[in-house]
Amino acid sequence: MEDCVFCKIRKGELPSTKLYEDKDFMVIKDINPQAKIHLIAIPHEHAPYIDMMTEEGVLLLGKIIHKIALNRDKLGLKNGYRLLINQGEDAGQTVGHIHIHILGGEKLKEF
Repeated sequence: MEDCVFCKIRKGELPSTKLYEDKDFMVIKDINPQAKIHLIAIPHEHAPYIDMMTEEGVLLLGKIIHKIALNRDKLGLKNGYRLLINQGEDAGQTVGHIHIHILGGEKLKEF
C-alpha cells in the first residue's frame, strides 16, 4: 500500500486532477488518456483485485457504477461511455489497486 500510486494520490502525496471525491472513492483524470474523456474511479479501500476486496468494497463498486451513471452528463458522457476493470497483468492492469476506467466523449471502437 505504501508504494501504491492511487493511495499516494488519495493522501495528496502525488498530484492529480480530482473531479469528485467522497468518503468512499474518488474520480480523477487519467494521465495517459485512451479516449477523449478518460477518467478513473478509485475506491479508497486498497485491494489489488476484486477477489481481495471486502464484501463492503465489492458492494461499493456497484455504488460507484451507479454514481457514474447518475452523473454522466456532468462528466461529459451523455452520449455514452465504457467502464473497464483490468484484473491482472494479462488484462493490462498496471496499478495494483482496483479501479474503474471510464472512457467516452467520442465514438469508441467496438470489440
